[in-house]
Amino acid sequence: MESAERIIINETILGGKPIIKGTCISVEFILELLANNWSHEKIIENYPHLTKEDILATLNYASDLLKAEHIFLVPGKVTA
Repeated sequence: MESAERIIINETILGGKPIIKGTCISVEFILELLANNWSHEKIIENYPHLTKEDILATLNYASDLLKAEHIFLVPGKVTA
């Protein structure tokens, strides 16, 4: 399922951050849980209104953002 079907932006929820449709749970929050070694199962156990498809949509959304990102390097500046 496409992330566009599950991820929405509503300016009245969380200041317009991308969220899982039908929730107040942000993409950022789910990514943070995954970065802190939470499994899909643990996320769903703690947030039972989420599905595996919601988590995968979050990852696809983040991936799509990075693919669209443009990086402008400053000559002579080293980046880490």
